[in-house]
Amino acid sequence: MRVSIATAPGGANPNEDWVAATPALAVVLDGLSTAGLDTGCRHGVPWYVSQLGGHLVAALAEPGRPLADGLAQALNQVAALHPGCDLGNPGTPSATVSILRAGAASFDYLVLADSPIVFERADDYQVVTDLRVDTVVPELRAETERFATGTPEHTEAVRRMVEAQRLTRNTVDGYWVAASSGEAAHHALTGAVPLADIQAATVLSDGASRLVTEYRAASWADAFATLREAGADGLISAVRKAEATDPDGLRWPRYKVSDDAAVAFCQLP
Repeated sequence: MRVSIATAPGGANPNEDWVAATPALAVVLDGLSTAGLDTGCRHGVPWYVSQLGGHLVAALAEPGRPLADGLAQALNQVAALHPGCDLGNPGTPSATVSILRAGAASFDYLVLADSPIVFERADDYQVVTDLRVDTVVPELRAETERFATGTPEHTEAVRRMVEAQRLTRNTVDGYWVAASSGEAAHHALTGAVPLADIQAATVLSDGASRLVTEYRAASWADAFATLREAGADGLISAVRKAEATDPDGLRWPRYKVSDDAAVAFCQLP
């Protein structure tokens, strides 16, 4: 398959998204915000997503390997790289993971948390995403929407929400993300779709997908048209243009004015 990739930070801080592709594989990672809270790790989220991404691509070099098995291996390998850190800290660096792999007759996919994969068919779009995080501490999520983005009150509300979310992260009653244990890989959504049914597909972090899913400033048909005309960079630019019309997060309440964004656009020959 032909793959166009792009990623961009949402602001002045280092980019915590990560994207890579081969002719058969597309991977997007979205590092979870720490909201300024302690992580127990001296390395940080950008280091974590870079290490996890590299190990994941290597683990999936064998074409027939189950995606969850490759992710579990990569998670355990990265954990072994920083044994001196407190990997039991509930805020240990973590990330969403979305993987798309083209085989001889089908696309295999894995989605862990809320970075979606979208398949374009002749007459509709299939969105694969894991929104279990949205069921956690909904009252604190709602609290963040009461304040303009970037105000001290908004920053404190986001901190309280993230602190509470951490307590349910990677538990049976909460939601699952890539962190310090390979167990999380086996809680991901996995499946396959026939190649014959698909015209194109895209893998996105939520900083890019929100143009459609949260802002509703475009349809998936619009997004795929932008991807074809302007590539992955063009879709991120469209997100930034929309966000610039709402700098205080009043029209579209959100945690940051602009979030890090990553896109892999996959087309079949």
